[in-house]
Amino acid sequence: MTIAITAVSGQLGGAIARNLIKTADGETIIGLARTPANAKDLGIEIRAGDYGQPDQLRASLVGVDTLLLVSGMDAPDARIGQHRNVIDAAKSAGVRKIVYTSIQGMEEGTAFSPVVQSNRQTEADIRASGLDYAIGRNGIYIEPDIEYIDSYKSKGEIANSAGAGKCGYTTRSELAHAYAHLLTNDDHNGKTVTLYGTPITQAELVSYLNDAFGTSLTYHEMTSAEFIADRTAELGAFIGPIIGGIYEGIRLGIYEEPSDFEAVAGMPHQSWKDYFASLAR
Repeated sequence: MTIAITAVSGQLGGAIARNLIKTADGETIIGLARTPANAKDLGIEIRAGDYGQPDQLRASLVGVDTLLLVSGMDAPDARIGQHRNVIDAAKSAGVRKIVYTSIQGMEEGTAFSPVVQSNRQTEADIRASGLDYAIGRNGIYIEPDIEYIDSYKSKGEIANSAGAGKCGYTTRSELAHAYAHLLTNDDHNGKTVTLYGTPITQAELVSYLNDAFGTSLTYHEMTSAEFIADRTAELGAFIGPIIGGIYEGIRLGIYEEPSDFEAVAGMPHQSWKDYFASLAR
């Protein structure tokens, strides 16, 4: 079987490819990247894979049996069409199965909802494609909170609009385990699964960070409008509201639904105690 991973030069696509390279049991792994030179360090065949180039995609997917479609990063309306290019190219090239990295989130009522809706449309397009499929709805990456630790230290707090809501965090390495299983096994074909660890509050996150980094952070709850303004000022008018909308979804409880991670990956998601212990300085 030949498995292709799109966006393989990105963090999630790269993590999944590396997992498969290590665990492959006879499968051939190839990568697709908009700029193939950016993924040459993987040591596998890399083909051109620009979501906006249908003819290129069809040529690059020849001989592929199973395809991982990593959700694009463009504006919601644009990414729907881009994802359709990949789906149509897969059908034309004879791909048998698509696995899609979707997201968990509020489908209405937040600034993140348009992004969620675009993912739901791609999910619907995949179901209507006639191909075998499996869809994963990812939780929120915890890595950015680790990367922000110096900023948190300078402010002495984590401030956002999640309130007492619990967030279903995950890591790219844990997701790589789950997607490797979805790609190489058919027991979740036709299913949509949620993928994240034990949901935790921001107060619990602060406690884990304090233990790992020897800090004395506190949690400061902001209103949704305040947090969106704060993120927009730092990250711009496109990303800022999206981040604000994610945390509004946390506050509203979207991540308190049960996770399917263990059933998919065949092992429990790493505990947050163990994860943060591995970071301790």
